[in-house]
Amino acid sequence: MNVLLLEDDAILSEIISEHLAEKGYAVRCAYDGEDAYEQIQEHPFDFMLFDVNIPRLSGFDLLALLRSQQIDIPIIFITSLNSANDLKKGFDLGCDDYLKKPFELLELDARIEHLIRIHRLGDNRIIIDTHRYLERQSYELIDNGTRHRLSKKEFEMLEYLLLHKDETLSHAKIIANLWLNDEVPTDATIRTYIKNLRALLGKDFLTTIKGVGYRINI
Repeated sequence: MNVLLLEDDAILSEIISEHLAEKGYAVRCAYDGEDAYEQIQEHPFDFMLFDVNIPRLSGFDLLALLRSQQIDIPIIFITSLNSANDLKKGFDLGCDDYLKKPFELLELDARIEHLIRIHRLGDNRIIIDTHRYLERQSYELIDNGTRHRLSKKEFEMLEYLLLHKDETLSHAKIIANLWLNDEVPTDATIRTYIKNLRALLGKDFLTTIKGVGYRINI
């Protein structure tokens, strides 16, 4: 899973990021609020860890900005602020958990695992970008909080395209991976599914490379 760590203490940032990398997470680090916001616009994250007292844009202000834009990526605050008012403010703004410094890495692991369980991250959610993701269980595309129900085959095709986003996928390859031999669709059927996905995700989301196939632009 992809994680954004916002922590301006370089030593602590390195300790946490190395620990998470050893656990198998892909970690990006930011050292001030504006840098973190830019990274959130450019990269999809499954969850984020925010300090509060950081330069340029505080963790509280950044969270308020994200939630106002309906960016609902789960967030854990890791901060030395420990008053009841600070705790309440964090939850009122929309954080998912609050870890007080200093803390043991074992406690950080426990809170992350709890976050993953309650949000069913990883196994049920396929991140597209900061505003959109797929939910496997319901066959839905969630776009800025709005749910769009996809047909099973539309969902499977979009999932397959996302899982191979660095490749150009031909009709033949899509068919071979998504259809049984006795129910092979026509090229016109594939084009219809692509048209439906573009209607939901934007015409520039999928590029058609004539004579080759389709490629996702994210």
